Parts: sequence; structure tokens; C-alpha cells
Amino acid sequence: MNDIPDQKNKFQHLFSIPVIVAALGYFVDIYDLLLFGIVRVPSLKDMGLSENEISTTGASILNWQMTGLLLGGVLWGVLGDKKGRLSVLFGSILTYSLANIACGFVKDPEVYKIFRFVAGVGLAGELGAGITLVSETLPKHLRAIGTSLVAGIGLLGAVFAFITVELFDWRTAYFIGGGLGFSLLLLRIGVFESGVYKAVQKDAHVVKGDFFSFFTNRKRLVKYLKCIAIGLPTWFVIGILTTFSNEFGKALHIEEVIKPGLAIMWCYVGLSVGDLLSGVISQQLHSRKKAVGLMMLFTLSFVLVYLFWGLNTAFSLYAICMLMGIGIGYWAMFVTIGAEQFGTNLRATAATTIPNMVRGTVVGMTALFAFFKPSLGVIYAGAAIGVICFVLGFLAISTIEETHDRDLDFLEN
Repeated sequence: MNDIPDQKNKFQHLFSIPVIVAALGYFVDIYDLLLFGIVRVPSLKDMGLSENEISTTGASILNWQMTGLLLGGVLWGVLGDKKGRLSVLFGSILTYSLANIACGFVKDPEVYKIFRFVAGVGLAGELGAGITLVSETLPKHLRAIGTSLVAGIGLLGAVFAFITVELFDWRTAYFIGGGLGFSLLLLRIGVFESGVYKAVQKDAHVVKGDFFSFFTNRKRLVKYLKCIAIGLPTWFVIGILTTFSNEFGKALHIEEVIKPGLAIMWCYVGLSVGDLLSGVISQQLHSRKKAVGLMMLFTLSFVLVYLFWGLNTAFSLYAICMLMGIGIGYWAMFVTIGAEQFGTNLRATAATTIPNMVRGTVVGMTALFAFFKPSLGVIYAGAAIGVICFVLGFLAISTIEETHDRDLDFLEN
């Protein structure tokens, strides 16, 4: 009988306002983040670009968006530690909602780049601030499941984005994204700042949100770089294998035309399932490291199938995209690890910049992919990038500190 109040209390914590709002915020974030990848071909074709121009211009626009994410990660991370987690949740969603509405009116690829850059800046703040707030709000024994719940629900935004594009034209899809963002702002009015942050917010002696402090202390820098490396396989799968799945489909001689938007959708269906599983696995193993390591191995096995098994149907390629998505479903766990590694005065900066640093590496990945393709071909160009990402990822997760059940009420000196 004594277990009943405990179960009720656990349920109330997991479905508290901060968790629900963070999950819905990430849902809108993912919808807007992935929308360009889904409408890349039809939107640029509508602007009169040829197939070759769509390939090069599309990659360029994606790089602008990812650069915005990289810079925005630093901006919102610093603000999250200096001004509070909630300031980021409000400011970031306002920025990317306005930018997405603007994308619905765009008629020129060069202007498109600017608006996707601004959208990237806005999108950079959502996940890190949400995960930080949830991590500091939930009891430590529920932290992994809570953050996985946020990501598991949020990642379904990719599915909603694909369905929206199927039902409406690409301009309307951007307007819907902006409208979802403004609706979310109303839900955030009742969210409170985390108690852990409020305890240090007014302490003038505590240095908060100093991004450069990651680079002035060797131990802290190594820890920060390891956190980034853990996430590299996730965006190798998303940014290369699924975003350019149409090119891999041609290289594999698949007769049916591969739709990158559909590949992205199935990858994110898998991601949503994987993120929900990762929290449970971590809880059962009492280890963040073991959970991420196992899921990374799972991902690698299906990357090899994708590249070298000789897939010959669109169905099999989409299925492997979903299975790779399940494997990279340690995304929320990876962000949680980043939040748990650092003290309260740097936690939002870490949790916000780390995933956006990883997203920002897509710029380098796409550049390498384009560089390797003429000499290695599409398949081996992808494989070369994969080797780099997985070697660094496995090295980082095997050597980083375990943070399961760590108390987050501490500061960085």
C-alpha cells in the first residue's frame, strides 16, 4: 500500500508542467529544424532552380541554418546561465517562429539562406534550456526517464512536419510552424524557474554563463570536447545518410526515387522510440555510459547495413533509416550527460552549446562529403565520414565520467 503514494508522486513529477512544456517545445523545435530538409527539393524547385542547383544551393542553405544553430547555441547558453532558463525558452521560440513565418514568403534562395540562419539561431536554445530545466526540476532518480520523455515526445515533431508537407504546400508548412511556436508561448506563461538556478541567480560572486571558461581550464575543455564527440554519430546519420538519402539511393541502384523527407521522417520515428528506450536502459543499468555505448553499437551495425549490405528497394532503405534512428535515440541522454557534467553556473551554457556544436559539425560533414564524392563515390565518401564520427564517439563515451545519480547542486570554479 505504501507504494501507491510513491507511484502517484512519480507520475506527477514525470508529467509536471516543466516536463510537458519542454516536450511540446522540443516538438515544435524539431518540426521547424527538420522542415527545410523535408521541403528542400520542392521549395527550391518552386524558385526555378535546376536539379544540380538544388543540390548545391540546398547544401549551402542547410549550412547557413547549421551555422545559425552553432552561434545561437553560444548566445542562448550564456543567456540561460546569466538570465535564467525561462528567458531562453521564451526568446528562442519567438525568434524561430518569426523566422519560419518569413520563410513562407521567401522567393529568392539568397534571402532563404538568411531566414534559415535566423531560424537556426532561434532553434539553438530550445533543447538545451528545456533539458536543463527538467534536469534541475526532477528528482535525480527520475532525471533520465524525464529527459528521455521530453525527447521522445518532441522528436515526433519530425513526423508531424512530414505529414504537414504531404497535406499542404511548403509555404503553408512554414506558416504552421510559426503558428505552433506562438501557441507554445502561451503555454509557457505558467512555467517556473528551477530552484537550483534560483539559489545562485542573485549571488554576484558566482560567475555565470562564461562560455570561454570551457577553454581556460584543460580538464573542463577535455570534458566539453568529449561531450560533443559523443553526439557526432547522431548527426552523421541525420545530416548525411538520411538528408542525402536520394543520392545514396541512386548509388545503390534503387529504381524507385528516394524521398529525403520520408527518410528523415522514418529516422525520427526511430529516434523517438530510441529516446524513450535510452532513459529506461540507463535506469536499468544505472549508467549513462553503458546505455549510450550500447545504442552507439546498435547504430553502427545498421550504418554498415545501409552502406554495404546492397539495399535494393526503397522500403528496405526507409526501414534501415528507422533502425538507425532507434540507435541514435541516445540524443536526449547525450544532452543530459552534458548538463550533468558541469555546475549550475555553466549548466545551461553546456547543455545548449554542446548539442548545437554537434549540429554545427554538419557543415564540416557536408563539406567533406562533397570533397570525397568525386574520388571515392557516394558510398565510400559517407563511410569515410562515418569512421571519423564513430571512432571519436566511442573514444569519448568510454573515457568520460559517469553521471548517473549525480547531485546537480554544485558550481564550477
